[in-house]
Amino acid sequence: MNAPLPTAAIASLPPALEAIRAQEAEMVAIRRQIHQNPELAFEETATADLVAERLARWGYEVHRGLGVTGVVGTLKVGTSTRRIGLRADMDALPIKETSGKAWASQVLGKMHACGHDGHTAMLLSAARHLAATQNFDGILHVVFQPAEEGLGGAKKMLDDGFLDLFPCEAMFGMHNMPGRPLGKFAAVPGYALASADRAVIKVRGVGGHGAMPHYAADPVVAASSLVMALQTIVSRNVPPLQMGVVTVGAFLAGDAPNVIPGVAELRLTIRAFRPDVRDLLEKRINEIAQAQAAAFGCTAEVDYQRGYPMLHNHAKETAFCRQVITDWLGAEGLLEAEPVTGSEDFAFFLEKVPGCYVFIGNGEGSEGGCMVHNPGYDFNDAALSTGASYWVKLAETYLNKAA
Repeated sequence: MNAPLPTAAIASLPPALEAIRAQEAEMVAIRRQIHQNPELAFEETATADLVAERLARWGYEVHRGLGVTGVVGTLKVGTSTRRIGLRADMDALPIKETSGKAWASQVLGKMHACGHDGHTAMLLSAARHLAATQNFDGILHVVFQPAEEGLGGAKKMLDDGFLDLFPCEAMFGMHNMPGRPLGKFAAVPGYALASADRAVIKVRGVGGHGAMPHYAADPVVAASSLVMALQTIVSRNVPPLQMGVVTVGAFLAGDAPNVIPGVAELRLTIRAFRPDVRDLLEKRINEIAQAQAAAFGCTAEVDYQRGYPMLHNHAKETAFCRQVITDWLGAEGLLEAEPVTGSEDFAFFLEKVPGCYVFIGNGEGSEGGCMVHNPGYDFNDAALSTGASYWVKLAETYLNKAA
């Protein structure tokens, strides 16, 4: 069986609504059930079944199928036409878990290494409380999104007509952050997360015998020079007070020591916080690839793919989230934080609707575990009730305030 939090830990738990804390054991069990049964992008059928069943049980109107496996629950209370969306992601990662926890993944090669199991459980806990108390006037959409991990489930839901079916005045998201104090929040105004693009560069030369390189045009040498030249883009083209990342994560070429291959391949990840810097990085990568290849008698083909856009927290909605947090937890509940160079497909929602994406601390040191996307990571159950309480306070405050 899935055990609740140890009794000894209760005294050190961060603040939460009493009614939310009362259902914590059940939500911990749900979180661990999802953790044991991870599902990759667009495969979240069992997780979606669980979410849909609970929402229907609590009185939500449930819609399924947006973004393949997405679930949206709608709850209408009172007469107001104001409406907001709260979003959690559901998918896991293709990583073999090494956490050693009793509730570790039971699916080889898949695990919840980013805490989406916790995000789902927090929003479910809030949805249950909001349905039971109905302490708001308006329309609430709780959005359980698939495929955040690289395949753009948010964009797929939008393409499938999410905003036509569920118009929102504002949308809000939340992510756990290891290394930050348990249960404290950060809400970064403006560009809070970077864009995430990728590029594959194929340097084509003339293969030959490794002992007679003068008969070849060596793409390995050309690509090696290109790796170094790409590092000058950020240091010499991006303004020093702005940010850019160009990382060569893979270099593939040849498989024999005495053979010069005909092709070398580089695979890049590219990050930026500003649209103009994003454009600059793409432009310079293409220019430098062509010039470096030509200098060694080779050619270059650049397949540049734009991925997630920058996540931009809107000023009004970010100020609102920060006020909700400080009214509840005081100034000490709100951490000052800088933008993060990771990326998030909630950015697609925020391109269409104003809103804010916040971080909740997963704990420091051994308490918070290791960083996300690590095989030893686990969501900290002690943050569940605090995160759920934040959702409740945000929804109630937003849907009860004057327009």
